Amino acid sequence: MSLLKQNIRDAHAAGRTALIPFVTAGFPTPDRFWGIIEELDANGADVIEIGVPFSDPVADGPVVEDASRRALEQGITLHWIMDGLLERAGRFKAGLVLMGYLNPFLQYGLERFAADAAACGVSGCIVPDLPLDESGPMRATLKAHGMDLIALVGQNTTLERMKEYAAVSDGYVYVVSVLGTTGARTGLPPQVEDTLRRAKEAFSLPLALGFGLQRPEQLEAIPADIRPDAAVFGSALLKHLDAGKSAKAFLDVWTGERA
Repeated sequence: MSLLKQNIRDAHAAGRTALIPFVTAGFPTPDRFWGIIEELDANGADVIEIGVPFSDPVADGPVVEDASRRALEQGITLHWIMDGLLERAGRFKAGLVLMGYLNPFLQYGLERFAADAAACGVSGCIVPDLPLDESGPMRATLKAHGMDLIALVGQNTTLERMKEYAAVSDGYVYVVSVLGTTGARTGLPPQVEDTLRRAKEAFSLPLALGFGLQRPEQLEAIPADIRPDAAVFGSALLKHLDAGKSAKAFLDVWTGERA
């Protein structure tokens, strides 16, 4: 079984929502970044999504876009990420996912990237600008090296389209809670329940809800029968870290270990 799927299933079996933090690589500074990843791994993260900085992040809101810009200004590249992961290979309990736009992976070379990522302990990738109909080559290359290409579905994804994703997907399914870009929000739109119901029908994989999450109460408002298996949070965590606060303090809100 995919490590990503296994980690989320294990959390579900333990009666809790799996936690998937997203952090842009090199943010807020290259010196702090790897310590943050290690802190997330040690304090409840089941999967960690590492964002690959890109100059035109079309799916990202202002917080992630700013983090990407700052990372690029500090010289963060996909090669820098891979070097850092290789130094720490085998150290993390959490499954590692690289989330980025297609161009950096193509520039790196898909076969070379997949081989290097597997050697670094990466379990999967999310590529927001890669349509399902064009995903075959990357999906096959990742699969050959034991990695998953994670499906992204949302409000505008029909049940039929979700079933097409389900036929080729593994790991988990990233369910986008809103139309538009990433970013922390005070509430989730009512349409998210319809999206989750379609996803529950189409997929046997764990569902991870993201885009706009910042506190556990948002999930508790979702009916239990369609509640996602995992919560993804990015913008709220990035703002927290940028304020100089610890990754542990953010996760404590989700694990219930608040002081």
